[in-house]
Amino acid sequence: MRLAAVQHDIIWNDRQANFARLAPMIAAAVAGGARLVLLTETFSTGFAVDDPQLAEPEGGPSSQFLAEQAALHGVWVCGSCPEVPAGTDPADTRPANSFVLAGPDGTMHRYHKIHPFTFGGEDRHFRPGSGFVQVEIDGVRISLFVCYDLRFADEFWGLAPTTDLYLVPANWPEPRRSHWMALLQARAIENQAYVVGCNRVGEGGGLTYVGDSRIVDPLGELLATGSQGETILFADIEPATVAAVRDRFRFLPDRR
Repeated sequence: MRLAAVQHDIIWNDRQANFARLAPMIAAAVAGGARLVLLTETFSTGFAVDDPQLAEPEGGPSSQFLAEQAALHGVWVCGSCPEVPAGTDPADTRPANSFVLAGPDGTMHRYHKIHPFTFGGEDRHFRPGSGFVQVEIDGVRISLFVCYDLRFADEFWGLAPTTDLYLVPANWPEPRRSHWMALLQARAIENQAYVVGCNRVGEGGGLTYVGDSRIVDPLGELLATGSQGETILFADIEPATVAAVRDRFRFLPDRR
């Protein structure tokens, strides 16, 4: 399966402007053969945690945009957005940081980010998720995470036996960029799986983001990288490669 990670800038808290910006980038990814297109964390708003209008209902404009793009191009399109989960306590108006994966047939999967980024105040403005999400697309077993989740290795470990590919959209700021790059490779090496980190570029909320998006193979080799500008990364994800690496280097069964 060919995957594309769209490393893009975000216009602060302007959904329609971001949809207009991203639509041609998604089209370019599809033209490059992508069956799965990954956008960044909070792709439609930026990490605008202090904006009282940030939240949208589940199935709101951001996830509708993903669904429309998936249907238009006949591919899977995904990224995270601030959604208030359906069926939750109406007194708690905080959204979840919802990683929405939209399929070409109208299928929708949602992972709610389990670890709000307390250093950045996300815990005050977003509710935490409570469960993991795994999806199979074209024979590729995929586990969904978001940004700060990358620091919690044990959760990646727990899903490794049934994962070929981890997806990690992010708004990871420049001061800790070395952590981002190192952790992406570490998660790939220790779990013998592909890891895709898709980070934004540009400025927002007083922070600078420099991208450094990566597609890492099950041996920790970099298949594609982004630097500081908008770009699209491509790689072919092969479950057979994951199986061969794990068969040759039997590290997962040795984990205690």
